[in-house]
Amino acid sequence: MKTKIIPLFCLLIFFCCSNLSSKESGNEKNKSTYGTIIVYCTPDLFNLTTQWAADYSAVNTGCSIKVIKLGDKEIAALISKGENLCFISNEFPTSEKQRSVFQVVIGREIFVPVISSKNPFLAEIYQKGISREALARSLETPGKMQWGTLLNNGLTAPVKYYILNDNYTKTGIAGFMNASQASMAGIKGETKESLISFIQNDPYAIGFCRMTDILQPNKESFLENIRLLPIDKNGNGKLDYMENIYGDFANFSRGVWIGKYPKALTNNLFCIAKTRPTNETEVAFLQWVLSSGQESLPANGYSDLVSSERQSQMNKLITTTIYPELPTETNSIAKLVLLLLVIVVALGFTLDLIFIRYRNRKTHQSDILPGQSPVFDEKNVVIPKGLYYDKTHTWAFMEQDGTVKVGIDDFLQHVTGPITSIGMKSPGVRINKGDQLCILIQKGKHLIIHSPVSGIVREQNPALSANSSIINDSPYTEGWICSIEPSNWLRETSFLSMADQYRTWLHGEFTRLKDFLAFVMQVDSPKYAQIILQDGGVLKDNILADFGPEVWEDFQTRFINTVR
Repeated sequence: MKTKIIPLFCLLIFFCCSNLSSKESGNEKNKSTYGTIIVYCTPDLFNLTTQWAADYSAVNTGCSIKVIKLGDKEIAALISKGENLCFISNEFPTSEKQRSVFQVVIGREIFVPVISSKNPFLAEIYQKGISREALARSLETPGKMQWGTLLNNGLTAPVKYYILNDNYTKTGIAGFMNASQASMAGIKGETKESLISFIQNDPYAIGFCRMTDILQPNKESFLENIRLLPIDKNGNGKLDYMENIYGDFANFSRGVWIGKYPKALTNNLFCIAKTRPTNETEVAFLQWVLSSGQESLPANGYSDLVSSERQSQMNKLITTTIYPELPTETNSIAKLVLLLLVIVVALGFTLDLIFIRYRNRKTHQSDILPGQSPVFDEKNVVIPKGLYYDKTHTWAFMEQDGTVKVGIDDFLQHVTGPITSIGMKSPGVRINKGDQLCILIQKGKHLIIHSPVSGIVREQNPALSANSSIINDSPYTEGWICSIEPSNWLRETSFLSMADQYRTWLHGEFTRLKDFLAFVMQVDSPKYAQIILQDGGVLKDNILADFGPEVWEDFQTRFINTVR
């Protein structure tokens, strides 16, 4: 079937390219991102937006951006009329008539409580955390609060508070504490530089400032002798595993994005519009803001987005390309031939797909347990004997010619749900055990899968390029990912497991998975509860399919990467 389809497909591509290229050459002068656009913004974002406009225009000399400063109500009125683009520093209030407003996160303002790394109770603080309620109570009696009260350990060392003397910081902290700015009058207000100096040298101090105030010039680590004060979100007197995001800047930034940090201490910056922008200049400007433009955020007191979040926001700007009609002067016979070719190729691919599906279903019958149901539990995870399994949820099997086929296990494909595309290593690439093997993609969301063995990639699975869902239908047979010429097979198999041992290990993985999902439900409750659980409280199959990219990113870090 394929041998008949490929020549027709090639002919179709040649025909389309020759006609479309003539069309593009005749219309290239009409395709341009040059021009003038208007960006409206709230007063607090005027300096940042103006800098973005100037920096973008400097590298795109044909583009002019006019920035207009307006209040929230004026911007809301403009959006209702269909104006683009508007930058605001809080989420757009949606009314019944404005629920379809398009918005993209372009930056973030983060307020943080900080302490000195010289604090004598540092280890206990990072074990217990401090609850919002405890901090709020201590603010009511400044100068009288003891660290023993915060930590519930009877110590008498006094707590000293410092806060930046600016309205934005005071407003953010007051919102978190459910207090008024007036009630914080007893806290010593200082400039950014003096506040940091006080915290660095006072082991008993707690300071409140913006995240950008405590970062090194490289923006990837904290200033010397400065540590974040961990927040015990659920108030249970200990810093739970899923709350522990305060060790370094990278983990903290990701934790803020996926909701592990108190939302009252964050303030997103949005670009809003009536509908998804389609003007090429506007789209190009927004894409730049989400990439190179992020460098301007820290200098203006805001935090840039982590790379995964930038990509997820960038995806919102992607629209399906609608190609223009062929030139009117195209011969009508050529149009008819093109139409017939399209029909033939579409019919051929449809029949070929049906054939592949039928063959895979027969081949995979041994992979499916009798009575398998949409419920996801240990009983319906297939673990064939004779394969080696790795804790990265991959398997390996040596063929007679000495090459090793590798793929993902049935547990992982149950978790992800239908895979829409797969990024695979090219033949000839050398990889080590634990290196990236492939990328599983589902509608823009992705997981990076690590190799169970070391060696040189000799072959990709061509079937996955044509139909990535095979990896779900038959992960151990037709759905293999690539073939590797191993370089350290005997030693590395000692770190792999056989079927019985692997099944025992998977019991613990189900426990870890439930703990992970319980946290997701806690953070986003109650909207994800129905996604995760069936009636009776059992896990649903394909549980990650309905989650957003932030949960996939957290699953990658907390579930896949930790077992390499």
